[in-house]
Amino acid sequence: METTEITADQTDNAAAAAATDNYKWKAFTVVGIALFTMVMDFSVTGIALPTIAKDFSLTLRVASWVAIAGSLTISAALMPLGRLADIAGRKSVHLAGITLFAGGAVLAALSPNLPSLLAARVVMALGAAMDQALVMAIVVAVFPPAERGKGLGMITMAVGVGAIAGPILGGPLVNAFGWRSVFWFLSIPTALSFPLAVLILDDHRIGTVRDRISGRYDWFGAFTSAGAMGLAILTVTNPFDLGWTSAGIIAAAVGAAFLTAMFIFWELRTPYPMFNLRLFALPQFSWSTIARFLGFFGTSAVWFLMPFYVQNAQGYSPSATGLVIFVGALGMAVTGAFAGRLSDRFGVKLFTLAGLAVTAAMGVAFASFNLDTPLWLIMPALAINGIGSGLWMAPNMSATLGAVEHSYYGIVSAFLNLVRNVATVGGIAVATLVVATVMLRRGVHANVGEVSSADGTAEAFVAGMRLAFLVLAAFSAVAFLTAMKTRDAKA
Repeated sequence: METTEITADQTDNAAAAAATDNYKWKAFTVVGIALFTMVMDFSVTGIALPTIAKDFSLTLRVASWVAIAGSLTISAALMPLGRLADIAGRKSVHLAGITLFAGGAVLAALSPNLPSLLAARVVMALGAAMDQALVMAIVVAVFPPAERGKGLGMITMAVGVGAIAGPILGGPLVNAFGWRSVFWFLSIPTALSFPLAVLILDDHRIGTVRDRISGRYDWFGAFTSAGAMGLAILTVTNPFDLGWTSAGIIAAAVGAAFLTAMFIFWELRTPYPMFNLRLFALPQFSWSTIARFLGFFGTSAVWFLMPFYVQNAQGYSPSATGLVIFVGALGMAVTGAFAGRLSDRFGVKLFTLAGLAVTAAMGVAFASFNLDTPLWLIMPALAINGIGSGLWMAPNMSATLGAVEHSYYGIVSAFLNLVRNVATVGGIAVATLVVATVMLRRGVHANVGEVSSADGTAEAFVAGMRLAFLVLAAFSAVAFLTAMKTRDAKA
């Protein structure tokens, strides 16, 4: 069974020691640089995506694979790598992750065609998965329990700052040097963070020793979970543009269901499970996890669709598009910095509900946009949407982690990031399907890079986008209702 290597008193002493010095900020800075860069990858790739689509003559469905390939890989690998970090140690897995991410960025910059670019994105995603599997666990380990919300709020802020830097830097880079320059740029901070991690991170202080699991690695659980997740995402995204009743789609769906059933059967019986499924018997854990999934599902497509809307449909430059996306990320960064701290004092439920209510309302607002909507309306709407996201993310993480014991922080951290990534992929897939369907019904077959107000394709794209935002707003509304079932830790 799962055991820890030191006592609860020693764990409390370690947390108290972290509170009396600045090590928590040093450790956060090290992992924060990697997290910042990997989040920036998502936003900066979104800015470059219209140019990549035009360069390679891609349809909207195919172009979405540049984003989905990474998310699919991360989703399949997160929990197996999270478990690996619990056994092998967080520092070594972190170092391997930033090495893969930087190397993959270089390969992406050198890619001569779409297949090689997608392969490079997979390498980057494996590195990102290693880091995402442990960043939250490291932060929670170095911040004392009374400051858990503060530490998780700093993660949200780092995510927001990364999302800010992408539009600010991505637009000018694409304008001046082309889309390949963004991948060269991404490799720099990741490579520079390697020596800092070697010098600063200490396995004892970042929780590796006290949280390390004694026991065998669950290889069967790792392969069945990764296979189930990969097939499920392939089914939902349908990247090969197959008919929904085709043999390929049906086979992938059946395979995903079979592997999921095998995973559940095995995890409930093995003495060394990769993930303890009995955690779902805890109401707080279950409700907050469902709210997290629905919340990210309802907002993820904003960052995917907006660059196409502003740059292609409305005709603005990549630099202007970056500025538009910047304000939304700024709202999330600023709000995330204090929402976690305040939730330590006033409880997590209030902030979670407020944030989800705002994002649901903004989804409806986005559905009212058209080709003539001015930037002075688009930018405040994105800022308010970012504020809503910043309000609920850290409190939701705190609610989920507060429902489990300390020894589960490592694998649960990986699981929470898995939930976010699966929801992101699902949201993008649904938005892409809705937009593509509306465009086809209007007789538009243009590549997404060729969408233009001059030939009527932009009108079809915007019509699809508006319907997509209404569909996704419904998911945010259900997330709000689900979050009402959670409770504050003090209750």
